[in-house]
Amino acid sequence: MTAETHAPGSDRSADLHWSARALALAAQADYRTSPNPMVGAVVLDREGHLAGEGYHKGPGRPHAEEEALAQAGERAKGGTLYVNLEPCTHAHRTPNCADAVIESGIYRTVISMTDPDERVRGGGVQALESARIRTTVGVHAERAQKLNEFYVKHRLTGRPFVTAKFAVSLDGKIATRAGESHWITGEESRRHGHRLRSQHDAILVGINTVIADDPELSARLDGEDVRQPLRIVLDSQLRIRQSARVVGTNTLIATTKPGRVGLAEVLQLPAAADGRISLPDLLDELGKRNLISMLVEGGGEVHAAFFAEGLVDKIYAYVAPKLIGGRDAPGPLGGSGIEHLSDAAGLMDLDFTRLGDDILISAYTNVHRDR
Repeated sequence: MTAETHAPGSDRSADLHWSARALALAAQADYRTSPNPMVGAVVLDREGHLAGEGYHKGPGRPHAEEEALAQAGERAKGGTLYVNLEPCTHAHRTPNCADAVIESGIYRTVISMTDPDERVRGGGVQALESARIRTTVGVHAERAQKLNEFYVKHRLTGRPFVTAKFAVSLDGKIATRAGESHWITGEESRRHGHRLRSQHDAILVGINTVIADDPELSARLDGEDVRQPLRIVLDSQLRIRQSARVVGTNTLIATTKPGRVGLAEVLQLPAAADGRISLPDLLDELGKRNLISMLVEGGGEVHAAFFAEGLVDKIYAYVAPKLIGGRDAPGPLGGSGIEHLSDAAGLMDLDFTRLGDDILISAYTNVHRDR
């Protein structure tokens, strides 16, 4: 977490209010900025009145500071800038955001967190302070980190943030013993799941899910123009049918075998010791392609593989008020399991939300916290 420092004479309550406003503006981008972070900015004039605000809407679009400063115009001189992420210093355009803030005549900046990108990492704060702009860092830092957790993970590790998602009955089953799973959860949970798909850069399933369910793996939200994630299928032996609905131009088939599958891209990767695809190598490749987030939808063996290698950052579990029972009905985690409870994957920062008759549980893994 970024250490919080305050400039002399700063108004703590105003800082909390307007920093929260900058975060709310940033969140309006709804993850469409990838691989860039979500950033919002607010400019107050020297009397403390709102003079301008804006947020980054997507790659190639003006940054938040540019939008807010342009709206404020001459009123920015002697005023205060609130922004949830440190202004950038790298040459994406002229002037960069830090220089634009300096040239605007801003007297003070309030920044929620420093930028983990190696091209910045405190350089923006240093540039502002060198220009004698009073700078406060760390207001709502934890909220800012969480908002851009995909971006932070990618910039620090080179890999995408990995979210595991599954729907289960109250007794922990993802399907009946005959394999029927449509639908365990209700309409509100399914809509939330499609929202998650649209917020991630990629969605991944295993070949057994494709063979059994023939999913399309698209994000569908009625009446909304949604961002479609890259569809990834783990298929070590390249068994996928050319006619599978997932096969198309926005699809990547990860395999250990050479081959072609319709219009989909086939990515040949090294095999792990068990002959399956090396998941760390897959994540490294996705990170190099600037994919900063991935939603893993299973099935159970795929989830187990990701958890076994400590590659999951967060989970979303949709729990339905149904009892399925049966020793042959599958659960969300396959594999051989563990022998000792001390080896169980730990979860923290749990959150519970009611979605119709279902309960959504979200949590972070110990692996995420340890990074």
